[in-house]
Amino acid sequence: MNSFKPIILAGGSGTRLWPLSRTQRPKQFLRLTDATNSLFQQTILRLDGLEMLAPQIICNEEHRFLVNQQLKDIGYQNASILLEPVGRNTAPAIAIAALNSLNNGEDPLLLVLAADHFIENISCYHDAINKAIKLANDNYLVTFGIIPKNAHTGYGYIKRGKEINGAHFIESFKEKPSQETACIYVDSGNYYWNSGMFMFRASVFISELKKYAPSILDFCMQAINNAKIDESFLRIDNDCFTQNPSLSVDYAVMEHTSIGVVVSMDAGWSDVGSWSALWQLGEKNEFGNCSESNVIAIDSRNNYIKTDNTLVATIGVENLVVVCTDDAVLITQKNKDQDVKFIVDELKSQEREEYRQYPLNYRRWGSHERLDKGPRFQVNRITINVGSLISKQYHQHRAEHWVVVSGKAEVILDEMSKIYEANESIYIPPGCIHTIKNIGDYPLEIIEIQSGDYLGEDDIIRIEASAK
Repeated sequence: MNSFKPIILAGGSGTRLWPLSRTQRPKQFLRLTDATNSLFQQTILRLDGLEMLAPQIICNEEHRFLVNQQLKDIGYQNASILLEPVGRNTAPAIAIAALNSLNNGEDPLLLVLAADHFIENISCYHDAINKAIKLANDNYLVTFGIIPKNAHTGYGYIKRGKEINGAHFIESFKEKPSQETACIYVDSGNYYWNSGMFMFRASVFISELKKYAPSILDFCMQAINNAKIDESFLRIDNDCFTQNPSLSVDYAVMEHTSIGVVVSMDAGWSDVGSWSALWQLGEKNEFGNCSESNVIAIDSRNNYIKTDNTLVATIGVENLVVVCTDDAVLITQKNKDQDVKFIVDELKSQEREEYRQYPLNYRRWGSHERLDKGPRFQVNRITINVGSLISKQYHQHRAEHWVVVSGKAEVILDEMSKIYEANESIYIPPGCIHTIKNIGDYPLEIIEIQSGDYLGEDDIIRIEASAK
C-alpha cells in the first residue's frame, strides 16, 4: 500500500516575518517564495505525482475562510478542514488527525507536514517520501532528517543510530545548540536537522501515544467525539481539547518510542524562519540585493527589500532587511532579524492592532480590505464571491456608501430589493437593515465608504449571525 493521507499543520503565527506575517494572516498563507502560490499551497502542490488520499488540514478558526479559499484556488475541493479551538503544539494536533482518520473507518499512512516550509528539489523530496512509505508500512514511526549544510543554531538536531533499510534508528533528539556544539554535530556526520515532518500509520501512532502520553490521547478522543460539523469544517470540542498540555510530538512520543526511525533528505529544505532565510532563498541581482520591481537601490548591497505597493528607495546601505506594507515598515540588520519577535511583543504590550490585523482579511463570502482611515471615515474594498452574500445587518452609529466597481449585485435595504451594476452607488443610513448578494458570473467588487462618529466593528448588529 503506497497511498497516504497528507496532514497539513497550518497553525502558527510566524512572528519573525512581521510585518508581512501577522496573527490574522501568518506566513504559511503568504506568497513568499513563489509569485503564484503561498507556502501552504506549495506544501500540497509539491505532493502531485504521488499516490495520496484527500488532504486533511488542521488550522485555527480565525484562518478557516483563508484556508478554504486557498484550497479552492489550487483545485483541492475535497480536502477536510479541522478547526483547533486553541494551539496546543503538534502532539495534540496530530492525535486529532489520526483519530479522525480512524473514526472514518480508515487506517491510512499519514504524512504530517508543516504548512510553512520551502523545498527546492521535488524529486529528492519524493524519493524520501517513498522510502518512508516502506518503513511506515512496516509499522515504524518515521521522521525526516535534513542533511545539514552548515552549523545552524536555529534548528533542533537528530542523532542517527543503527542502520535499517536505508534509514537509521533515532538515537536521540537535541535542542537548538550553541555554535560550538552545532559544529561538533555537523563535523561528526551523524546528525541531521530536525525537519518536523513525519510519516506513520494512524493506528501505530495512536498505540505509541497511548504508551507515552495517555492523557493527550484521552483528551483528544473526547474532543474528536464531541466535535461538530459546521458546513465544510469540523470544529474540535473546545472544553476537551484545551485540557491538553502544549507538547510537541517529539517530546510526547518520538523521544520515547523504540520504533522511531529517521530518513535522510537533501532536497533544498528551509523552514523559512526569518527574513535572512528568504534573502538566501531569493533571486539576487549582481549587487546581492533581493528585491522587487518597486524598489530603487543605489550603492546598496546584500539587502532584502520587500514592498507591497509603496516605492522604496535606498542609498548606500548594506546587509539590511527592509519590509514595507500598507500600514507598517520594518528596517533591521540581517543578522538581527531573529529579534523581530520583540517588535511583535512590544506591539502587543501597547495593544496596537498591527501585530494582529492586516488590511486584507478573508470572510466566508469573500474578502475585506481597508484602504484608508481617518477620524470620521474609513474606506474599504469589498470583494464578494459568486453566489455569496454578506449577513443581514444594520449599524447604529455609521452610514455607508457603496460604489459598485465591477459585477452585478442584488441589494436589499429594509426589505426593498434592487439590482445594481458597475458605476452605480448605494447609500445606507444608520439603522437601515441591509444585505448585498453577488448575482453575477464573476467576483463583485465594491468600494465602501463608512462615515460617522463611531466606526468600530462592534457597531455591526447582525440579523443573521451565521453569515459573518
